[in-house]
Amino acid sequence: MKSIIKQKEFSIFVIVVLLSVVLSFVSPVFLTFENFLDIIEGNVVMAILAVGMTLVIITGDIDVSVAAATTAVAVIIGSLFGFLPDSWISILILFLIAPVIGIIIGVINGMLVSKIKIPAIVVTLGTLNIINGLVLYLTNGQYLNSTNFPKPFLTFANFELFGIPILIYLLTAVAILTWFILKHTLIGRSVLAIGGKSQSAVRVGIDFDKVKLFVFAYMGFLAGVAAIAQTAYTKAVDPNGLLGVEMMVIAAVVLGGTNIQGGRGSIQGTLLGVLLLAIMQNGMILAHIDTFWQKVVTGAIIVIAVSYDQISYRRQQAKLAKIEVEA
Repeated sequence: MKSIIKQKEFSIFVIVVLLSVVLSFVSPVFLTFENFLDIIEGNVVMAILAVGMTLVIITGDIDVSVAAATTAVAVIIGSLFGFLPDSWISILILFLIAPVIGIIIGVINGMLVSKIKIPAIVVTLGTLNIINGLVLYLTNGQYLNSTNFPKPFLTFANFELFGIPILIYLLTAVAILTWFILKHTLIGRSVLAIGGKSQSAVRVGIDFDKVKLFVFAYMGFLAGVAAIAQTAYTKAVDPNGLLGVEMMVIAAVVLGGTNIQGGRGSIQGTLLGVLLLAIMQNGMILAHIDTFWQKVVTGAIIVIAVSYDQISYRRQQAKLAKIEVEA
């Protein structure tokens, strides 16, 4: 029990519970089952991207092009809707095409980071602007509604099992898959090793370039899945719909306990980080707090959370150094 209490995820869970209790007094609607389902479904896209971002940040890198990549894939599959058969095969085709396009974008980022050794922040800032520019040029910023969407896709988007939307099941599958990769596969353990002490990891035979390429490719894969989720949730394709989401994704990962410098992180922590951000935003909306104050509060909490994480990490490192000296 003590080991569970000491875990970072437990403290985040406690904050989520306490915040939920407080917000339930602000608005009685908050603690209803329907509201929680709405919160989770409304943040499925951010959660899927945050799960992938966890792996990237654990390796000590960052990817600010995730929202742009998701938008690009959404625009591409939106343009394909008119050519897809009006049957359930169209759903299968989408789940094949969208992740592949995302992987291609991710591999480009990964190659530039791992092979040419360009810092990830520089590479992904570049691809962010390139993708956004191309998307706006090709679409003229025009919004695509569901008129040309295949009926099976709209049925898929509205499908519920035991009263729970299909997108929540999609997020669950992504989270379980990523958790399994991180905890029970060689490449997952390599991700943690690279982020912890990269030089030591390379010395024991871990392929640094391969791991970097994998995390960016997997991030691209999840951007493709997130594009399907975004299109299904909004039932539209908006070239500007995800602007700025990459910052929320990174914030959720860091709030979830992943060290921004790499080496530490968990999928369950990230999901709690997403839930914490989502609850804060939902609570402020129910409390009728102005939009600009919502951004101020969210930004302040992110800064405080990252600062606390860094202070705790430095204290922990100082204790370890002290133990080594005494030994």
